[in-house]
Amino acid sequence: MAKISPFEAVRPQPQLAKQVASKPYDVLNSAEAKIEAVGNAYSFLHITKSEIGLPDTIDIHSAEVYELALNNLTAFIQRDVLFKESKPCYYIYQLIMDGRAQTGLVCVSSIDDYNNDIIKKHEFTRPEKELDRINHIKTTGAQTGNVFLAYRNQASIDALIEKWKTNKTPVYDFTSDDGIQHTVWAVSDETVIDQITTIFETEVPCTYIADGHHRAASAAKVLVALREENKTKAGDDEKKISPYFLTTLFPANQLQIMDYNRVVKDLNGHTVEAFIAALSNQFEVATCDTAYKPTALHHFGMYVNKTWYSLIAKAGTYNDSDPIGVLDVTILQNNILATLLNIHDQRTDKRIDFVGGIRGLGELEKRVDSGDMAMAFSLYPVTIEQLFNIADAGEVMPPKSTWFEPKLRDGLLTHLIHS
Repeated sequence: MAKISPFEAVRPQPQLAKQVASKPYDVLNSAEAKIEAVGNAYSFLHITKSEIGLPDTIDIHSAEVYELALNNLTAFIQRDVLFKESKPCYYIYQLIMDGRAQTGLVCVSSIDDYNNDIIKKHEFTRPEKELDRINHIKTTGAQTGNVFLAYRNQASIDALIEKWKTNKTPVYDFTSDDGIQHTVWAVSDETVIDQITTIFETEVPCTYIADGHHRAASAAKVLVALREENKTKAGDDEKKISPYFLTTLFPANQLQIMDYNRVVKDLNGHTVEAFIAALSNQFEVATCDTAYKPTALHHFGMYVNKTWYSLIAKAGTYNDSDPIGVLDVTILQNNILATLLNIHDQRTDKRIDFVGGIRGLGELEKRVDSGDMAMAFSLYPVTIEQLFNIADAGEVMPPKSTWFEPKLRDGLLTHLIHS
């Protein structure tokens, strides 16, 4: 069963919450983060993307970047931009985007649950992305990135959360510049805290990583390593290192998965004409007058040479009895990326990149038209039940199969790994 705990969050003063709150570190590149934080000395990007305070020539994975993140976090606390909660709390975090609300419980989840698959995964991770967050967590002593978990909803949890939201005043309530409303309540009542903890321990058999596989893997590796190191240095005393990592848990019936699209560096020696001819063996191919956003499973969009195409996978070209084989990300991998483009591992191949659906099809066109990439593919999103079924079966999707919106903001609630 799921083991969660309240924690003493490091969080911003209420009047600074909107300025501190930043988009997750992994949805912005360094140049975008620098623009996002310009003129805002309180932006948490100074901690999660600290390279924005260094020359553009700096290696963003250098020790200097992580040391600056620690210095900035320390300065935020010393200047009272951030403060540490006086007692362990749970936090309720509601996001409203385009009129649709979803509410999660911010807590810390057990590292042992992660390692024992009580917290279930559906993706492999990319080693270089893990290493980045490992170094960030080890250097700063803080988990600044929240792991987004889902669970099959329980009426008793919903009732407790809704009652608290109705009767209590939030500690934060603001609308970010992208129009998303963020409202946070601190649950400090020990009786309610115990009720929430008990319900998860008795009624929620497992949780699922929806977004944040790299954040979770990095936190688990850091905390396990530090726990072992602590044993060696100080005897069998693990109290100094937290056995938990920062998570927000959402009931499945409130979540929406968006498409997660691909851009590819080159055509692997094919001309456009030859590539389209090869595609026609596996897909029905047609040109489109406008950008093509798939509206059904096994439909794909492709953008190359300033032209959009619709691709519909032909019957018999995929395994519809296999929960992995039937996924559109698998069809794309097996029938296009591997066979035609010689991309066999999306986690490590530098010729492929990923674009979240929130950026729209215009971002795909931009990446290709700029010459940065040669072609792009738009996909139909997977469902939350597909995600659960695959994780329950112990299977994994190809990397970057799901994109969840709205995103939790970094900086509102941070977990210190040293207790």
